[in-house]
Amino acid sequence: HYRNVLKSTVDVLDKTREDPQYFNLYQMARIWRAYAGMLITDTFGDVPFSEAGQAFLEGNTIPVYDRQQDIYNEILSELEEASAALDASQPQVLEVLYGGDVAKWKSFGYSLMLRAAMRLSKVDPALAQEYVAKAVAGGLIQSNEGNAMIRHTTLYTNPSGSWLNGSEANNYFLTENFVDYLQDNNHPRLASIAVRYVGAQSGSDQTAALANTDPSVQVGMPVGYDNSTIEPIWQDAGLASFYDYSQMDRTRMGAQTAPVFLLTYGQTQLLLAEAAFRGWTTGDPAEYFAQGIRGHMEELAAYGAETAVPEDEIVAYLTANPLEAGRELEQINTQYWVATFMNGPETFANFRRSGFPDLAPNPYPGSEIDGDFIRRLTYPDAEDAVNSANVSEAVSRQGPDLLDTRIWWDVE
Repeated sequence: HYRNVLKSTVDVLDKTREDPQYFNLYQMARIWRAYAGMLITDTFGDVPFSEAGQAFLEGNTIPVYDRQQDIYNEILSELEEASAALDASQPQVLEVLYGGDVAKWKSFGYSLMLRAAMRLSKVDPALAQEYVAKAVAGGLIQSNEGNAMIRHTTLYTNPSGSWLNGSEANNYFLTENFVDYLQDNNHPRLASIAVRYVGAQSGSDQTAALANTDPSVQVGMPVGYDNSTIEPIWQDAGLASFYDYSQMDRTRMGAQTAPVFLLTYGQTQLLLAEAAFRGWTTGDPAEYFAQGIRGHMEELAAYGAETAVPEDEIVAYLTANPLEAGRELEQINTQYWVATFMNGPETFANFRRSGFPDLAPNPYPGSEIDGDFIRRLTYPDAEDAVNSANVSEAVSRQGPDLLDTRIWWDVE
């Protein structure tokens, strides 16, 4: 995202800033820069942002590392200004996310603002509440028709689908905690997500003849083991081998032509549920909660008819799983975990922010962290060689360049 997406977006901004025919594209690029910058800073903490992407434009090959707090202030301001500035009366532009639809870009920008505002729920609740109100007033995504998604074809394939169907296709598994949560709560989404090649003793045994998508037979792989240590675990579980554990179905959600969802109606409704619970916006948290779950279940139809969740199963699940007093934050953010499946950076960020789902630490020996979970990724080694002074300054104020150093908004 830094070397490609952010760099290219900064170039678009430079080329469109003073060109009236690209007025809306300029505003869209501002929103996209905020999206990319948010993903990068959420992953590493302090990063180059204000001077990012200027190597070719300004000759700046050693950009400063901005404080994450400053980055978030700029992201929120940019989203507010760019979303408001989008104007359907200006010349239409074409792009791959919404085909130039200004109304959808507006709702995407304000929904991204909501996501960014909620990121600050612990570190700056007053600012979070302020921008939640602005996002709601601006107009959020109101249905799955407004989802920010990248579509794929056999010519332009899904990167995740490519490696899920590549040379290591047989070695990716769903974790035990994820499968157990879906099974224990009778989630109909498990049937959409999972496949188990029952009785498979090797990768070559993972064939259509052994494929079973029945939720009741799924078995998630426990974390903390490798090829040399997991054998007694699968034996105790009565499996044929570790190839017998459940995987994401690479012929459906994991297909090379599967879409990628960046920000959705379901996710937005769940964030609204938390905001309403905190008293930061009006509305019934329980209603937002139910709409968030429904939104994600209905979203799965975009992967194909075989992944769609039937209406009667949606109704049954929502009836059996209302928002409960005293468990609101746990329920909302655990559902957000499911609703962001296959959007790893967002899942990782919200887990750190909210503390949910309530997961057990990975027991794999030789951990490189002192705490229970990774809190960020470390800076690339190449940065120490080419931009060492700015990296050192960032480390001096943020903390050691370690996996368990907390970033600005990640407070206990």
